[in-house]
Amino acid sequence: MNRQVNAIAGRLSLRAPQRQSLEILDRVTELVPSRKDSDLEAALAAIRAEFPSVTDFERDFPSLCFALATGVGKTRLMGAFIAYLHLAHGLNNFFVLAPNLTIYNKLIADFTPNTPKYVLKGIAEFAISPPVITTGDNFERQIASGGNLFPVTINIFNISKINSEVRGGRSPRMRSFREEIGNSYFDYLAAQKDLVLIMDESHRYRATAGVRAINELKPVMGLELTATPFVETTRGPAPFQNVIFDYPLGRAMTDGFVKEPAVVTRENFVATGKSPEQLQQIKLEDGVRLHESVKVELETYARQVGERIVKPFMLVIARDTTHAAELMTLVKSNAFFDGRYADKVIQVDSSVKEEETIERLLKVESPDEPTEIVIHVNMLKEGWDVTNLYTIVPLRAANARTLIEQSIGRGLRLPYGRRTGVTAVDRLNIVAHDRFQEIVDEARKPDSAIRLQQVVLTEGELQQKTVTVESRPQLAAKLGLRSDAPATGVSGFEEAPAEFTHEEQQVVRIAYDVIRKMETEPSRLPSVAHLQKPEVQAAVLREVQSQYRPAQLELDGIAQQPDLTAIVAKTVELVVQQTIDIPRILVTPKGEVKSGFHHFTLDLSRMRYEVPNETLWAAHLRTGQVDRIGLGAGNIDEQRLEDYVVSGLIDFDDVAYDEHADLLYDLATQVANHLLATHPEDGVRKILRLHRQEIARFVHAQMQSHFWQDTVVEYEVVVTRGFTELRKSAYTAAAGEAPLDFRQSPADKTNMARYLFGGFQKCLYPTQKFQSDAERKLSVILDREAQKWFKPARGQFQLFYRSGTDLQEYQPDFVAEMDDCILMLEPKASNQMTDPDVLAKRDSALEWCRHASNHAASYGGKSWHYALIPHDAIAENMTLVGLLKQFGETR
Repeated sequence: MNRQVNAIAGRLSLRAPQRQSLEILDRVTELVPSRKDSDLEAALAAIRAEFPSVTDFERDFPSLCFALATGVGKTRLMGAFIAYLHLAHGLNNFFVLAPNLTIYNKLIADFTPNTPKYVLKGIAEFAISPPVITTGDNFERQIASGGNLFPVTINIFNISKINSEVRGGRSPRMRSFREEIGNSYFDYLAAQKDLVLIMDESHRYRATAGVRAINELKPVMGLELTATPFVETTRGPAPFQNVIFDYPLGRAMTDGFVKEPAVVTRENFVATGKSPEQLQQIKLEDGVRLHESVKVELETYARQVGERIVKPFMLVIARDTTHAAELMTLVKSNAFFDGRYADKVIQVDSSVKEEETIERLLKVESPDEPTEIVIHVNMLKEGWDVTNLYTIVPLRAANARTLIEQSIGRGLRLPYGRRTGVTAVDRLNIVAHDRFQEIVDEARKPDSAIRLQQVVLTEGELQQKTVTVESRPQLAAKLGLRSDAPATGVSGFEEAPAEFTHEEQQVVRIAYDVIRKMETEPSRLPSVAHLQKPEVQAAVLREVQSQYRPAQLELDGIAQQPDLTAIVAKTVELVVQQTIDIPRILVTPKGEVKSGFHHFTLDLSRMRYEVPNETLWAAHLRTGQVDRIGLGAGNIDEQRLEDYVVSGLIDFDDVAYDEHADLLYDLATQVANHLLATHPEDGVRKILRLHRQEIARFVHAQMQSHFWQDTVVEYEVVVTRGFTELRKSAYTAAAGEAPLDFRQSPADKTNMARYLFGGFQKCLYPTQKFQSDAERKLSVILDREAQKWFKPARGQFQLFYRSGTDLQEYQPDFVAEMDDCILMLEPKASNQMTDPDVLAKRDSALEWCRHASNHAASYGGKSWHYALIPHDAIAENMTLVGLLKQFGETR
């Protein structure tokens, strides 16, 4: 594999399917050299031998289609293709075709440096000499300027513009003679020996007059990208014959690159006896209810993790323009939720040009734009890349397959670019009460592109509205600090009242800001209790005195001056009362940590591969997954036999090529010589191509027993803060529903996460949520026996554990301060106590508690203890001492 593949994949952060596409292109350039007028039949035969899915180029030049599902990242892949072909093969001229004006403008923006989605960001060579972007609008000015000083030119043209000129009986404008270059721009491009044609959404312009004209450019190769590699005919869809890589929607869903589509219906819904008008009203209203619920879930998630708030919208698909107008009138009327959506709905249909329609729809993504309902007639086409479509209400007749594929096509993109783990944030809802079973059956068919989730709404859920509740620490309320959260409509257990007058709160805010800054001085302030030392409190007072300015000039003896000393003392007292010492801990090695592998002789006695011959299929019985085993599965050729083994080994995280090159090639030579002892060289090459990964894993496993690392490595534990401010939490709760008393178990224990609880005496927050009744019971014990306790918000500890190859944040369930120690508690279902992730979290927490205890010992503070407690061991008659004695761990 060309070294540029790894470099580009890393610099552009390519996803797995994007990288695989790039690897395939790399192999294709080895099979078919990139030059003009190549032998098409020979090129097709060479490619088809390794990629049987390519049966015809369907062009007058070698052209290959990469079929990637919507939302995977086709534009970034274009950038990777261009970077690779330039850096690895010296190609400098590229011609990018767009199917419409919207995509044309989007491509220009994405290939322009210093724009938000610049696709070549990270390619150092282009940072120094960025490609010249020549478009259908500026190519004449580019010609007049006398060319460019940079080696790479990316031409971006709109095929619909070329089509219209051809249909008008004229030659495209780019074919007009230009005396500056002594030719037309078209002929100038056709004369380039390294022109590469890239076709975005290539299904949109197959066999059009414009593309037939483009054939005369005779590029060295064509690269096509689309999510739908077929053309519709009177006899049904006709698949492309030049698809070299297919990454369908089902795989994108499984791999988590797009939302999970779900079909929605009511619980026990029966459509029989309901008129079309009644069905329409039900679906519209339920769609809006679901939309409002999603809106809250999105805000809750954003507040929890500190992300931007995404404004979702609902798409209603009408039968025709007349039906759309009727729906528009209905939604704007007082009969539809009392007219609350009258100024939040827009209608887009064929009366507006497609480009203008899509431009209008693109604005819906803006959080400042009021639209929450879009009524549309035709199924939306490509180019509309919004990420905030969460609810679809299809009201036009279509068979189930069409309904699935076309309805979800524009709604699958994720707003944060990744799955969040929050079901509502990761799901696209299709409201189809009367078609529910039909859609479910279609999705279950063996040839279905996707597998749909099912959502059944109860009557209570249909009527229930939700709101985002921000639960901030009691300290903030007692100090009188302002909240930036809107009123929620949740009544019941309110925040504690402020303990300062309005005039005193200005002093309090200054004092609290000073204390926050002092958090970063652990040598001076190793714990929150040290704030009460006279010298520390005096330092706070001096800083407050220097910053405080009365609201207006006050005459001595007329207006009463605030007592700064008393206010600072009381502020400090409240901070100490309402804080648990949670230090911020960093663990770093002292100096350089050296490691590596000793040279050794591989045990190859059990490696007895035979030369592969035919391609086999292995179908997994449970999942239906099909593995291809044979010659067609290997896509990459290497110059030397040893390179197959080495390229597989350097994919492991603990193997660095620069440091281990001699060892790697020694091991690779052992493997090659072992195979050459029983097979000819061409046979060994086939074995290594096919079994590269298995052989690399085999060798790497033996390397582990010869790993070495400095045994004298010392690690330094650095405490950057002796205590940290408690973070705000955010929850989703039922509007108008008061929090439950935490001492009482709710009737429905199967859905604990929906309830908000309050009424605590010792909790540092006014409200909390529990994931299980065992957590609620533990809170009862804590409120009875602890000095103070709380459930930490995300990011409070900055504590991480390893899950597989990923580093994940660990958020302990409870923290409680006792008379003589501080507890970190983790209630867990008894059947999950030995789960690898649970044990990894435990180990990370124990290590953190050890460092926190050592820090506390340095100033005579309280030690930390961790307990992983099975849910069935928690009962209200248990004591914390008893639970800690049975399940507590230290390290």
